[in-house]
Amino acid sequence: MTAIERIEHWGDAHHPAWLDIVRIGLGLLLFFKGMSFIGDTSQLSALTEGLHFNAWSYVAVHYVAFAHLVGGLLITLGCLTRLASALQVPILFVAVFFTNIRNGFTAVNSELWLSLVVLVLLIVFWIIGSGKFSFDEYVRNHPAYKMK
Repeated sequence: MTAIERIEHWGDAHHPAWLDIVRIGLGLLLFFKGMSFIGDTSQLSALTEGLHFNAWSYVAVHYVAFAHLVGGLLITLGCLTRLASALQVPILFVAVFFTNIRNGFTAVNSELWLSLVVLVLLIVFWIIGSGKFSFDEYVRNHPAYKMK
């Protein structure tokens, strides 16, 4: 058993049901954040301008919006939760350590704190997986999807 398989097994064995509610809330938050980025791309462009990516800001805006929409939906449903969380982590890492930190660690900088909490939750769900009330669990236990 590889290290990754051991981590997945540990995560599947130690997943309380209340974390499914947190997972669904996290997924909805990411989905609606993606919707707000699509609705106002100038806000996301302004955030990426300070990073001096130049040509990459256009790509970054679209990647972040798409990743939040699709990843948020997948996390909400509990489908490929580990993969969806892993794809979100780089976005939140940049948001926490490069974009939002410029305003400082103050109580007023709520965007930084929200990004930090979401980053921690994504890492948690990357490790422990989707849980009992998820599409992944349904597929794993449904007789029609069992390996023959």
